[in-house]
Amino acid sequence: MPEENAESAENLKNVFVVGLDEANLPTLRAVPGAESLRFHGLLSAEELQDGEVSVPDVLERAQQVLDSFEGSIDAIIGYWDFPVSTLVPILGERYGTRTTSLESVVKCEHKYWSRLEQREVTDCLPRFGRVDLRGDPPQPPEGVRFPMWLKPALSYSSELAFGVKDEEEFRKAVPEIRDGISRVGRPFERILDRVDLPPEMAGVGGRVCLAEEECSGIQVAVEGYVHEGEVTVYGTLDSIDYPDSPCFLRHQYPSSLPPQVIARLHDVTGRVMRRIGFDSATFSIEYFYDPSSQEINLLEINPRHSQSHAELFQYVDGVPNHHPMLALALGGDPAMPHRQGPYATAAKWYYRWFTDGVVRDLPSPERIAQIERETPGVRIHLLPEEGRRLSDLSQQDSYSYELAHIFTGGDDEEDLRRKYDHCVAALGLAFDEPDAGARG
Repeated sequence: MPEENAESAENLKNVFVVGLDEANLPTLRAVPGAESLRFHGLLSAEELQDGEVSVPDVLERAQQVLDSFEGSIDAIIGYWDFPVSTLVPILGERYGTRTTSLESVVKCEHKYWSRLEQREVTDCLPRFGRVDLRGDPPQPPEGVRFPMWLKPALSYSSELAFGVKDEEEFRKAVPEIRDGISRVGRPFERILDRVDLPPEMAGVGGRVCLAEEECSGIQVAVEGYVHEGEVTVYGTLDSIDYPDSPCFLRHQYPSSLPPQVIARLHDVTGRVMRRIGFDSATFSIEYFYDPSSQEINLLEINPRHSQSHAELFQYVDGVPNHHPMLALALGGDPAMPHRQGPYATAAKWYYRWFTDGVVRDLPSPERIAQIERETPGVRIHLLPEEGRRLSDLSQQDSYSYELAHIFTGGDDEEDLRRKYDHCVAALGLAFDEPDAGARG
């Protein structure tokens, strides 16, 4: 696992990053004041996300590393979903570092509990209900209409999330969710055991499926933090799907929505995060806005830092959004600069493949670096390995396979698209049919 190699000195502060990865290390180092920080990896991404994670085991390994460390433990941070999102407050309580409470994280992570909390302060959410996964035949919750989304109470990257338009698709999706829900749901129940649950959550557990009516319109993400009880939104991004698909094509910053709509999003965000009791940490909330009806619907709350948008804020505002995460953890000023970056707009593109295949002819790191040099305002992160079958990749959604994340900064949307198209062409990714790859 990567680790900052700076010489130890009395004025250096030690920041432990749960699941530190090479892709985020450069943006962590780009945060103002990072020269006085030393970053330490705490557990690898593979330990934290592959297979069914044992929460007691990963917690014990993390504590062994921290207990054996001879210097000060000044901050513990993380930017991945469960179990990282929950390990940070657990470790924070043990080692005295700044973090929001475990209960507030779980209220966001558990989609059903989160909906119960949200409806106490807003009606900007779709109809929802629990699905009996053991029903024969399984039935939609009363009052929830098609089309709808089925999703586990907790999952990685939309894993086991299905959009269904009728009873036939509903009954086809439920067995898949039932068969796969324990991989994340069972470890999540170890976390639920650590918090005081309200009566309405009695017996619900972590292996529960939620049905929600489908929302329509423009998808948008609101990023912010809570500091000493005050909710601050520092950015709003548009989320654009591939045509006729629920899969993200890109996140674009800043949002193109009218200011009055953004103000409504900020208002709902503030009410919900105060209700949940979130504090001393960053968050991201996804919404739908329907221009025809003016309706806003809250999709989900991510009680973690949106590390995947760091480059977008660096391109537009001048510093990565890692800044408030680190500042809150270290007791500093989390305020973000505004529009001080080199570009007017920026996007994170998801280069996807919608059929299975075996990856071949991946460009070398040197070739990727050359593409980035040729086109200013571009960063490329490849995901699969040479010879890997796409269907064997972990943490993919139910409809596509992610090949690369391509970050672009530009003068306008046309500039962003031109740079993205150039990168896709320059990468030249090719695929064999799965059977052909297996024979080879």
